[in-house]
Amino acid sequence: MKRTAVLVLGLFFSAGVVSAETLDWQTCLQEARRAQPELQSAREQFNAALADKGLARSALLPQISASGNAGKSKAAGRKIAEAYSYGVSGRQLLFDGFKSANDLAAAQERVKSAEFAYDVVSSNVRLNLWTAFVGLLSAQENLGVARNILVRRKQNMDMVALQYKGGREHKGSLLTAEANAAQAELDLVEAERNIELYQRRLTKELGRSAFTAFTVTGDLTVGEIDRSKPEFEKLVESTPLLRELVTQKEAARLGLKSARADFFPQIYADGGGQRGDASWPPRTDSWSAGISVSFPIFQGGQQQAALAKSQANYRQSQADERSGRDGVILTLAQAWTQWLNDVDQVKVQEKFFQAAQQRAEIVEAQYKSGLTTFNDWTIIEDDLVRNQKALLQAKTNALLSEAGWLQAKGETVDE
Repeated sequence: MKRTAVLVLGLFFSAGVVSAETLDWQTCLQEARRAQPELQSAREQFNAALADKGLARSALLPQISASGNAGKSKAAGRKIAEAYSYGVSGRQLLFDGFKSANDLAAAQERVKSAEFAYDVVSSNVRLNLWTAFVGLLSAQENLGVARNILVRRKQNMDMVALQYKGGREHKGSLLTAEANAAQAELDLVEAERNIELYQRRLTKELGRSAFTAFTVTGDLTVGEIDRSKPEFEKLVESTPLLRELVTQKEAARLGLKSARADFFPQIYADGGGQRGDASWPPRTDSWSAGISVSFPIFQGGQQQAALAKSQANYRQSQADERSGRDGVILTLAQAWTQWLNDVDQVKVQEKFFQAAQQRAEIVEAQYKSGLTTFNDWTIIEDDLVRNQKALLQAKTNALLSEAGWLQAKGETVDE
């Protein structure tokens, strides 16, 4: 066993799997927070929502402008006349049916929505990152499994060859052992190819622009979990996806109020001061102050159409929230169930693997002693190989299912 372990370790290092760069899970999270393009896009969407909020607030603040003029004019039969002026004017909204106030409140809700949308993207990025990380971790471990299987298959082939030379085994048994060894060699080649494939997948999820080989550290251990069933109907309220839909509905409700305010008059306070003259600098002062009112009478049905659109948007947002709530509850239940099933499957598969190991040791000794046939022995060997691969896959599935549960709850790369 020691000789086999040394051989496998030597093969592992000679294949170039161990590279200069080694990443753990926390390092991957930190890099993804900084460089992942989907997260960067979601951040900019949030920044755009903040800017929209500033635009909406500007309608409630005074609008002040400065102006200046210098020019010459000439009429027939008259001398050239010069005119100079400069001044400041301002306007302040007094009343518009609370349209601007509702627009600002809706913009604030859209900022919240963008924040929750970022959390949704971040949660998806975390799931994809963990899937790629575990995939590479599993591929690395699968490479070791494939090498162990190849070593065992070659040892078995050599044993059968000796039996065949001694006349105690037939040609079919030898060919079967050689085929098993050839399959193990192919499995090893495929496992080596998969390493780079999963490295590239993780490279993408990290947000790297260039590919370099690396390894990841960790293990596929599946620990004990809290099996108390969550209250999905309560848990759903804290998920980013539902909170995004709730804020979108609130923004649509405020948008509807804003559309109704279009039917109210708009009242402004206006004022300004100006200095003008026929020479520079101008010396004649003038000022103005007053209240202006505008009231829409007919705009070709524009306001009615805008109101109908806002009503439809609000009804749509209500339906989206109901549908989203039901969908998230179902997703939570499915993810929780799948996680429990996969964790339990690991325990069962460990028992199968332990049993297969024990049977393989017993039957191998019996075959060497001539107490069992090649057919019985190779069935046990095939079962050992199958259960070894199945155990690795079961562990991988359990870790991915856990990530699916965390994503359903909305866990992000920042947590």
